[in-house]
Amino acid sequence: MKYITTIESQEFEVEVIDERHIRIGERLIEVDFEAVSGQPVFSLIVDGRSYESFVYPGDEDWEVLLHGRQYQVKVEDEREKRLRAAAGGGVAETGEFHLKAPMPGLVVATPVSEGQEVKKGQVILILESMKMQNELKAPRDGVVGRVRVKAGESVEQKQRLLSLH
Repeated sequence: MKYITTIESQEFEVEVIDERHIRIGERLIEVDFEAVSGQPVFSLIVDGRSYESFVYPGDEDWEVLLHGRQYQVKVEDEREKRLRAAAGGGVAETGEFHLKAPMPGLVVATPVSEGQEVKKGQVILILESMKMQNELKAPRDGVVGRVRVKAGESVEQKQRLLSLH
């Protein structure tokens, strides 16, 4: 089956060939994707290179944390994509965005403050989990709204950390 995957407004056509092979565009890739101990942690081997990622459902999209960077990923099959296009649907990058903890952990730092303007990709919170520090970055330009946590606090998965307007 073919899926249209959107990451940071860039679309990729992904076709699942079998349990160990996918095609992205014209490129055939060998993959091994396994859940780790019932957590939203996945071991991913792509063409022999190993990656660890955190994957969990967000409000509308999937949230993926890979190499300390958080991505919002929309996955639609071809039919869903056509239906949404016919209905004229699109997602505006305005309104309030709530940064939620991708996994349980300890807040190491919040290098931003309420009312501060931030740029897309700027580090807005550092979260330690499983002995790794993860820099959570702004998904778009905006102004920091309420900061709900401070350094030294423990947080649960999906807990709201701060908001952007």
